[in-house]
Amino acid sequence: MRIISGSHGGRKLYTPKSHNIRPALDKVKGAIFNILFNVEGLKVVDLFAGTGAIGIEALSRGAAHTTFVDSGHEAITIIEKNIEMCHFEDRAKVFPRKVAVAIDYFQKTGEKFDLIFVDPPYLKNLVNESLEKIAAAGILAEGGKIIVEHAPKEPIGEIKGLNLTDTRKYGQTFISFLCRQK
Repeated sequence: MRIISGSHGGRKLYTPKSHNIRPALDKVKGAIFNILFNVEGLKVVDLFAGTGAIGIEALSRGAAHTTFVDSGHEAITIIEKNIEMCHFEDRAKVFPRKVAVAIDYFQKTGEKFDLIFVDPPYLKNLVNESLEKIAAAGILAEGGKIIVEHAPKEPIGEIKGLNLTDTRKYGQTFISFLCRQK
């Protein structure tokens, strides 16, 4: 697993020793950022961050700040190592909590994000539940995007306040893009 492009392109990242964490494949990560094209100056949150590969890729490509949310001890350790190795400490924050708790916190503090990455464990019914919570909390900034990595067997339903704008298939992975309803 590596950073694909940007200031740290080609750098290898720390990876999990267990199978409890499913890192985003380079092919999928590359596709996401090719579609997004430019993330410079954006405020990002990486929910269910795992290794932090998506959020770190955003930082390497010029995102202003990334907040990493995960509740797993191994995940938090790997994310912190990857941030430190890339010297992104001044542009990154690790939030070691369950995603639902983090979203509540962001809502209470009025925090909004330009990009929200959602990559929950597959087939745990967390995709739509997380999207509903994000929409209700109002943490997506005006003009912002939500990118969801999910299993084909867990399609995105109708979410009040959000529009599904695109879904792409990469092997056994779907990448879906959403924005706020106007």
